[in-house]
Amino acid sequence: MSEHSPSTGTPVLEFMDVVKSYGSGTTETRALTSVDLRVAPGEFIAVMGPSGCGKSTLLHLAGGLEPVTAGRVLVNGRDVSEMSPADLATLRRREVGYIFQRLNLIPSLTAVENVMLPLELDGTGRKEARERATAALQGVGLSHHLDRYPTEFSGGQQQRIAIARSLVAQRSLLLADEPTGSLDTVNSDEVIELLAGLPAKFGTAIILVTHEPRFASWADRVIFLRDGHVVDESR
Repeated sequence: MSEHSPSTGTPVLEFMDVVKSYGSGTTETRALTSVDLRVAPGEFIAVMGPSGCGKSTLLHLAGGLEPVTAGRVLVNGRDVSEMSPADLATLRRREVGYIFQRLNLIPSLTAVENVMLPLELDGTGRKEARERATAALQGVGLSHHLDRYPTEFSGGQQQRIAIARSLVAQRSLLLADEPTGSLDTVNSDEVIELLAGLPAKFGTAIILVTHEPRFASWADRVIFLRDGHVVDESR
């Protein structure tokens, strides 16, 4: 379990009786059913369950990547379904970060340039963007390798760059979908330990989707999904 106490107050993320279906009529597939969830600022939550249980769908809804079929998803008190496309884009640039198995680092940019990119896309000047990107890379232990290119790093180090890129905009919520799926055991453990320390260091709330109980053991709470339902929860 992470060594911090989540904050109280307005939840960073709230699911209110959320339903998500794909298709319609006889071809309808229910991905999530009546899901209720509250994530406090600085809380680290792990989501577990068999393949196809709705874990990734939950993350997609949390980040406004897909609309709900019914119910409400609130991010920092605002209903995602009521946001315009421009508002959703701003949400993803400034409030919600993503870490996936595929890192999507740009090979022609250095580590610091990859981390600077979301800031520059949001209008931050290059000098300030570099300062903030350098600080973010320092936070993940890569401050001495700013000007190396992604191919010069190990898989675990590349994932650290991706984490720094997600953190650099000081987002309040980080969504991690099997972020260690392509890493070996040593690098996987290092990445999860790094993630577990982020809430205390930056106040970021994290939702981690994982199949690994040892990774989930770092979380403040573990949510178990089966067939689109929350079937259990442990602390």
